[in-house]
Amino acid sequence: MKYIPKPLVRLIDSFQRLPGIGPKTAQRLSFYLLHVPQTELDDFSENLSKLKKTTILCSVCKNVGEVDPCTICSDQTRDKMQILVVEQPLDILAFEKTAKYKGIYHVLHGSISPLDNIGPDEIYISDLIKRVSNGNPTSEIIIATNPTMEGEATAMYLSKKLNGLSAKLKVTRLGMGVPTGADVEYADENTLIQALAGRRRMK
Repeated sequence: MKYIPKPLVRLIDSFQRLPGIGPKTAQRLSFYLLHVPQTELDDFSENLSKLKKTTILCSVCKNVGEVDPCTICSDQTRDKMQILVVEQPLDILAFEKTAKYKGIYHVLHGSISPLDNIGPDEIYISDLIKRVSNGNPTSEIIIATNPTMEGEATAMYLSKKLNGLSAKLKVTRLGMGVPTGADVEYADENTLIQALAGRRRMK
């Protein structure tokens, strides 16, 4: 990057820190922005600046929102007896696209991964246990972690913790449909509908 102006170099470095953005893509994006009108760049910059300032984590489900509790937790038409546990907020968007799930959610913000030094205490598992333990009427917990090694380890850990809370609590896992190793956020609506319909009980 010897002949690239320093402002561009800094922007390229910033883009490269984003997931899925390699050096060439970072360079293309940076040079593309040189041709964008300054007003659009100002809007883009303002949106980035406000991103964390104007969003919060819902104190109930840990989803990203603008108000607390979030709009899903506050929706009186949702079935509060059913909680679907996902790894990331993007997974909620995937399930909402199906228009078939009418319960509420809990976002873990990750999965158990010993290789990355991520244990149960590093994600929002204890908050889920508290939700269910504090007298909140819950009939079923649907574990929808990704079908990866980390997702399966998280599901097994949750199953052991949750099944010990109450004999009346039903703990289930998404059924076949989501391919092994895939992420829930990339699954299409029909696949997720099948996975919900085919969920199995975890013991």
